Amino acid sequence: MFAHKVDARKDAHSNLLSKKETSNLYKIQFHNVKPECMEAYNKMSDEVQKELHRDASYPCEVIGSWYTWYGEQDQAVHLWRYSGGYPALTECLRKLNRNTAYLAFRKERSKMLISRRNQLLLEFSFWNEPAHRSGPNIYELRTYQLVPGTMIEWGNHWARAIKYRQANNEAVGGFFTQIGELYVVHHLWAYKDLQSREETRNAAWLKEGWDANVHYTMPLIQKMESRIMIPMEHSPLQ
Repeated sequence: MFAHKVDARKDAHSNLLSKKETSNLYKIQFHNVKPECMEAYNKMSDEVQKELHRDASYPCEVIGSWYTWYGEQDQAVHLWRYSGGYPALTECLRKLNRNTAYLAFRKERSKMLISRRNQLLLEFSFWNEPAHRSGPNIYELRTYQLVPGTMIEWGNHWARAIKYRQANNEAVGGFFTQIGELYVVHHLWAYKDLQSREETRNAAWLKEGWDANVHYTMPLIQKMESRIMIPMEHSPLQ
């Protein structure tokens, strides 16, 4: 029953809850795009991401790119993975700052955006790592702002509860913030459509133990948000 449980007193939660076998760092970007610029923004993002993926010297890759269907409108969401942690992130930034084509892209992109923000993330050790997924699918990004000091408790409960949410291969990835807004958790799910989402979520309540997870984790949450997202054409997660 208490498999995966960690002791909050022994180490930072980033060390206790993240994967030990990998040194991946993730970045999530939220771009609020001017409505009239969304098509041009998608096209530019596609071109730049393909160019970066073709250059093996960049230790980074786009895991997924989406636009929000339900939730904050005219918003693009990108999830990046840096293989090698902070050194890989630093190396990418150094190379990009010398890449004239990328600098031109950023300048042009700035004209299309209303605002933008990002966060650096680690992945929970008990979640499966995001992998290429064929579509069509819709994605749900559920974001939880936790009470400070409760990340270990959250991780302990979800280490047991994740088994209740894998019957339809819906679990894509689970992350927590390291830089940006702190004590924030992102759970990423994939569904065939909204009806499949409803049926999958309802089925979890029929499994003994899921109700206990909800009961014990709800008091840990200060704020929560759900985004339903559609993959962009160039997204590896479809």
